[in-house]
Amino acid sequence: MEERPTFDATGKPNPLPAFPFGAVYFRKSNPPREDWERDYRTASEDGMNVFRHWFLWSGIEIEPGRYDWSDYDRQLELGAANGIKAIIAEMITVAPEWTYRKYPQAVYRGRDGTAREGFMHGSCATGGTALCMDNGDAKAAAETFLRTLAHRYKNHPGLGGYDIWNECGAAPCYCAATAARFREWLTAKYGDLPTLGEAWHRYGYADWDDIFPPRHEGPWPDVLDWTEFHIESAHLLMRWRYEVIRAADPNHPITAHGVAGSLTSMAERATDDWRAAAEVESYGYTWGSCRHGDEPWKQFHAVDLVRASSRGKPFWHAEAYGGPLWMAPNVIGKPRNEGRIASPEDIRYWHMVSFMAGATGSLYLRWRPLLDGPLFGAFGPYGMDGSRTARSAMSSRTAKWVTSSEQAGLWKSRPVKGEIGIIYVPETQVFTQAQQGNTSFYSQSMRGAYQGFFDNNIQADWVHIRHIDERDALYLPFPVMLNRETADRLRVWVEAGGTLVCEGCPAYFGERGRVGTTQPNYGLDELFGAQESYVEFTPDLLGDLRFNLSGMPVRGGIFMQVYEPTTGTPCGWYEDGRIAAVDHSFGRGKTRLIGTMCGAGYAEHPTDRWPTFFADVLRLCGKEPHVTCSEPRVKARIHDGSGGTYLWVANPVRSALPVRLELGSAWGSFSSVRTLRSGDARVNARTVDLTAPARDVMVLELVK
Repeated sequence: MEERPTFDATGKPNPLPAFPFGAVYFRKSNPPREDWERDYRTASEDGMNVFRHWFLWSGIEIEPGRYDWSDYDRQLELGAANGIKAIIAEMITVAPEWTYRKYPQAVYRGRDGTAREGFMHGSCATGGTALCMDNGDAKAAAETFLRTLAHRYKNHPGLGGYDIWNECGAAPCYCAATAARFREWLTAKYGDLPTLGEAWHRYGYADWDDIFPPRHEGPWPDVLDWTEFHIESAHLLMRWRYEVIRAADPNHPITAHGVAGSLTSMAERATDDWRAAAEVESYGYTWGSCRHGDEPWKQFHAVDLVRASSRGKPFWHAEAYGGPLWMAPNVIGKPRNEGRIASPEDIRYWHMVSFMAGATGSLYLRWRPLLDGPLFGAFGPYGMDGSRTARSAMSSRTAKWVTSSEQAGLWKSRPVKGEIGIIYVPETQVFTQAQQGNTSFYSQSMRGAYQGFFDNNIQADWVHIRHIDERDALYLPFPVMLNRETADRLRVWVEAGGTLVCEGCPAYFGERGRVGTTQPNYGLDELFGAQESYVEFTPDLLGDLRFNLSGMPVRGGIFMQVYEPTTGTPCGWYEDGRIAAVDHSFGRGKTRLIGTMCGAGYAEHPTDRWPTFFADVLRLCGKEPHVTCSEPRVKARIHDGSGGTYLWVANPVRSALPVRLELGSAWGSFSSVRTLRSGDARVNARTVDLTAPARDVMVLELVK
């Protein structure tokens, strides 16, 4: 595809290629300087059009006010000469060693008060230190560096854009400046000390300086406030990065990428993809099956999460895996074929799944592997010496396919809205982290619900609680802590006509983690037409909990709530006969309340579970699947838009699979099908017959 002007969120021309495809290339001091010209030439010949480079503060500002730009200048010069745009990844998180001496009060401090001294960064084999930007002098020095960087390159023909706050996450700092900012935040929230003391159950504060960030754990109001403060502050610093660069360079796009961590580490490390994506013009994610697992649902759920949080903005697979990962703790014990040693077919499949779920750009975590440090030999599709490999040959074929003008129409169409949404409620995760010391109950329930729909080839979209008005059918996992605003929002949404299926103990814990005396809490007993008659918080004893839903066996787990219907109708029973589920009509909508965590139960029993429960949820909502598949291992999705209607068909296994696909009635009949890649297919009205090629994704254009 020829490079063409696109536009960022502010309407300014975007100098990036229409479909960015490339890799992270230079992380000082890898790869070796003597290979750069050859590597750029190879990458260009193989179809790559972007490189991202780590512009390490520690590798550039070698003394206060003295900069060494030589290596970075050369990257942009080579990019301009070879048609490869540079994305500047600012890395103020790796500060120069001299800052440790000049700004000792700004050195990052952990919960135990220990200062983080100088370190070697394992992902770039370059040293530095970590500073807390709550300290004004350190922040001013970092701002000067960012402004100088942007002014230097903003008119360079090799520049494509900027990437800020690498992987969008950080643990909180416990330095004095952060404590002072926390007090300011609390003053704005509570106004005076007596009000704060009442909220926190801490009555002996005589001065704001008596307050410090809590170093204890537990579901206490001060811990919840500290977590909320940290998440908000981290994203305000992300906005500051954006504003500094945008003021210096008003024209080039600014992007960012996280780790698809909203379900797992948002409370601990501020990895909120919705917040991060809102701060930039496009977004992305780091994801690799060798670290996370290669079960088919996992990559789909991550890409779907980033698509949802991007809210219609372009997003990329910003760090994809193209090679092996040696000896890392999260791969030890895994088999070779679980992504640990990536094959060319793995690389092809991972790329195509990202595009199937909506990504319109991709960069490898490395172009070629590092030669130093613990991540030697990892991630890159090219050899240790930059030579071509079987993996890079597959990468080249993919690059040339996605950037071809023949695919221009394909990228104009987007994934259709999923049949149902799964609600993301941030305060539930924050509370779970505080109460449990981790988020596993929450993340297991969320991911398990996604798996249940995925196994039925139902596209379940992630939906932030703020955006539920955009949907008419929703599933709410693990709702144990909700604030009053969330409870009211759900009530109004159902009353207006929505259908809500909710797991057990909704809003059991309310504002500041306090238990409601009537359950469900905050008036949700009226919404669901039932009240609690019994409850158990015994996750260690409920691993095999089951109930019967109108004759269908279903697994639950973690917690168990038993109900006494008020205006609702029983529809599910535990094995001892007590009521496990209640249906109810409320206003123009309807609800189903289930007294346990079906998502967690599904996730916990991969070899003994019943996916029909999640298919029945769709039936309750009055929906039909976009596509049904005769072969459960094959997954199909539809993209639609100005470019046409496309059917994407993914086969994760290493053998071809014949499959019949039935499109939902809303799509009408199609007269013919055109294959864009990987095999042939036949269409008869709404029925498509094909053989899904091994470890690959087919793309078919459906013609009316």
